Amino acid sequence: MEDHNTANLSEPASPAASVASAEIAAEFAALTVEEKEQRRAEWTQELARVEEEINTLRTVLASKTRHASDLKRKLGITVWKEVTDDMNQGIKNLKESTVYQRTESVLKSTGEKTASVFGSITSGISSKLSQMKNSESMRSIEASVGSAYENVKAFSSLVRWRSRS
Repeated sequence: MEDHNTANLSEPASPAASVASAEIAAEFAALTVEEKEQRRAEWTQELARVEEEINTLRTVLASKTRHASDLKRKLGITVWKEVTDDMNQGIKNLKESTVYQRTESVLKSTGEKTASVFGSITSGISSKLSQMKNSESMRSIEASVGSAYENVKAFSSLVRWRSRS
């Protein structure tokens, strides 16, 4: 017999179990010594049978688990595939749930509103940049940069021409 399979009967799990334990203890106390010994012997035998059944079921379960693993291996079903299938099923179940659908709807709405706000901001910035580009200051800067570029380009052409000669 294995001790870890038996519950600790001296510590009831709930108030109802406590009352039941008290009633059982009272009934047991009312028995004669012979009846108590007989009851204990019956319970011990029953406990041994139940533990034997548990061990048999564990053995059968282990055997069935090994057989299932062998069959999966022969079918090419890997642990990774099982995990992937379980994850995909979980995601599918989640997407079909009403909570997910409501959340998705709220997020889409929020996204659309955010895009609208950013669109307005971008439009305003584009407008300001366009105004700046067409301003007299910007034209002056463009002309200065353009003439500086042309001067550098002409100078580099002159240097290349002299280096060839």
